[in-house]
Amino acid sequence: MDRQTGDSGTLPPINFFDLQAQQARLRTRIEQRFSNILDHGQYINGPEVAELEAALAKHTGAKDAVAVGSGTQALVMPLIAMGLGHGDAVFLPAFTYNATANAVLLASATPVFVDVDPDTFNMDPENFAKRIEDIKKRRNLRPRAVIPVDLFGTPADYPAIMEIAEANNIQVLADAAQSFGGKQGNRWVGSIAPVTATSFYPSKALGGYGDGGAVLCDDPEMADMLRSIRWHGTGSDRKDSVRVGINGRLDSIQCAIVAEKLTIFDDELTRRKEIAAIYESRLKGLCRLQARPDNTESGYGLFTVAVEKDRDGVRARMQEQGVPTAIYYMNPLHKMPAFSEFPSSDGLPVCEALADQVISLPMHAYLSDAQAHFVCDAFEKALKG
Repeated sequence: MDRQTGDSGTLPPINFFDLQAQQARLRTRIEQRFSNILDHGQYINGPEVAELEAALAKHTGAKDAVAVGSGTQALVMPLIAMGLGHGDAVFLPAFTYNATANAVLLASATPVFVDVDPDTFNMDPENFAKRIEDIKKRRNLRPRAVIPVDLFGTPADYPAIMEIAEANNIQVLADAAQSFGGKQGNRWVGSIAPVTATSFYPSKALGGYGDGGAVLCDDPEMADMLRSIRWHGTGSDRKDSVRVGINGRLDSIQCAIVAEKLTIFDDELTRRKEIAAIYESRLKGLCRLQARPDNTESGYGLFTVAVEKDRDGVRARMQEQGVPTAIYYMNPLHKMPAFSEFPSSDGLPVCEALADQVISLPMHAYLSDAQAHFVCDAFEKALKG
């Protein structure tokens, strides 16, 4: 991969994401794939769908992969397949994107918000266990499922969460929209949890040129149900509805794009790790870096740190130096009007604190070392005011 070089005075503009550089690398191959699809004319359920599903399963170590129309659908469809509905409680961290809570509601279940760990920014297993007991006392909800979210690319503490879930007969659905390429022990994201949802939104580490997603799982019966659900709940002949379903298909064009991007994913992941190593070595001691559970590797879908004072001022001063930043997420879910009626205990203090502290820095495979160091220089200068 070509690496840009230069000093801080001659650097190219720094982009938060850089889809154009990636597109330039792949454009000829993607255009050929477009041409192939135009030739065979199978715009829905073309051969690219099965190709992508097989490639995803091989890459992650999952036994099967089901391509779907969006990351949200990748969450909704397994919940439907699990048989969730009214009166069923689904636990999820309150510090994440609203799609996770929306998916629970679209499946007719009830979201129950859990606090996160101040170091990993992911679901706090101890608070998860406490929330289960809280819900059991209410008696109007049944604990049925948990959706740990791999925030900013770092897999959640699955060993601890799955032990608690198993003890309480709770099903586990991993939300890996940001963590594709991450690892825990000898398992890649996609094979850590029994069922995993991921997103191919364009800005993801593995993204398409539109909406898309996939569900990875090890249970053949689950995979068969998901393929039925994504085609309006029809049977193998796609004529009669055998269960409730939705239009959850991922079209041939998006599958072709993601399949092509998957061929360079490992190279891009290596580069993301190199950029992260620069950030971590330069920023340690200046702010709170996101910690990782033991034996865990991030996919670095984002690189996010916590600044305890004047977060917005730091962002403004970095922008003045030509360094873009972003905030994920400015408001925890239990504080949003759409979800305020749902169980959140007596407050989720870590979620609320992080919402005022986190800053995401530029993270993509096409940053040069010099640009990464300039980001760190700008950050250090911005902290000083």
